[in-house]
Amino acid sequence: MPQVITAKLKLNLNAEQKALVSQTALAYRDALNYTSQVAFDVGKTSNGLRLQKAVYNELRVRFGLGAQMACNVPRQVSATYKTLWTKVKQSNDAIAKGYTKKRYKGLDEAPKYVSRTCTLNYQRDYSFKTEQRVSIITLAGRIVVSYDGYNKHLALIASGSKIGAAKIVYQRSSKTYYLMVSIEVETPEIDPLKITRVSGVDVGMRYLAVETDLQNKSKFYSGSEARHKGNRYHKARITLQRKDTRSAKRRLIALSGRERRFIADVNHQISKEIAKPSSLIGLENLTGIRERTKSKSGTKASKKQRKANRNKAKWSFAELHSYIDYKANLNGSLATKVPAHYTSQSCPKCGHTSGGNRPKKGLLFRCECCGHELHAPKVGARNIAMRTLLVRQDWTSTGSLSASPNVSGCETKAEVLQRFSELRWSSDTSPHLVRYSA
Repeated sequence: MPQVITAKLKLNLNAEQKALVSQTALAYRDALNYTSQVAFDVGKTSNGLRLQKAVYNELRVRFGLGAQMACNVPRQVSATYKTLWTKVKQSNDAIAKGYTKKRYKGLDEAPKYVSRTCTLNYQRDYSFKTEQRVSIITLAGRIVVSYDGYNKHLALIASGSKIGAAKIVYQRSSKTYYLMVSIEVETPEIDPLKITRVSGVDVGMRYLAVETDLQNKSKFYSGSEARHKGNRYHKARITLQRKDTRSAKRRLIALSGRERRFIADVNHQISKEIAKPSSLIGLENLTGIRERTKSKSGTKASKKQRKANRNKAKWSFAELHSYIDYKANLNGSLATKVPAHYTSQSCPKCGHTSGGNRPKKGLLFRCECCGHELHAPKVGARNIAMRTLLVRQDWTSTGSLSASPNVSGCETKAEVLQRFSELRWSSDTSPHLVRYSA
């Protein structure tokens, strides 16, 4: 089973080479903005072929791009518009269902590209040479530069792994150019009968992740440090915004990059711990969770509620799930999505589901029916683990695994939730057995 990873290679450029790469990246960025405006003017189109016919000659003559780059630019802009149109549709659906009144404004004006990025095709725009060197196309011809990177990634490149497209990325803080190369590696096919461990992962802000397996081994990943740093960044951002000077704006840009890298680093550390070998890891399907969960905002919300909303919106749980997914594949494991409905409100002992099981929506879970008490995120992780075990049993019996169960229909959703409500947590629960109520 192929798995695509990204190798980050630092380009060791001299002054002349750096000027050429910078010229190429800036021309590519200008071409993206020109193409984006053209797409906006012709009805905000996301048709890549139509867009390429409209701008190809202009990209070659006006911006001096090579043939492949002139094809990559409209393709990238088309993908951006498709993403924005998807968000517009999701926003309209959320408004129709009464989840929100805010209209998505991403297509009110043409999207603008700011970063110095440049997409390159392998063997056409760039290619690897011997002695850890790479040949890169520029507006003035090709240059050959040396590179450094993670030893495992360097070994994969040297061993002849399948290599795809790459991106030139500029890091402002260090004024360094990197080459982000996609590499396809082969991972072994996973047999459900060889899965020795089933676990569930519940995510949140008080605890960024809580993992529980069927042997009742749990691990809590605290979010206190992340919240503390996030609040510090927020206060620094307010101070800089009030100054409104050029240097303050530069600091704001640097601050946003630093915070983003901090979040990614924490997510990498957590996912590395969770993605253990020979495991089936259950993750909540959180698609549309922001629209489904209503919380006070704006002037109606208290200061504490606004702070909680800010922390919740800032952390990237989708990024954490994606890291767990690809790292699990590399370790001979698999991550699967299960429905997230009522995972923190259902009692794993008796199956009773009620919002009253969470007094004051706090960290304590107390079942109204059987009186079972436990840490609320741990309850969520246990329910996710049991649902994952059910997915594994279906996988074993049918031979196919549904990565994201479809519960869009009312009847289907009711049937799935009814099946989940019959699950019971037991101390002797094993990867080969799920207990049902009598």
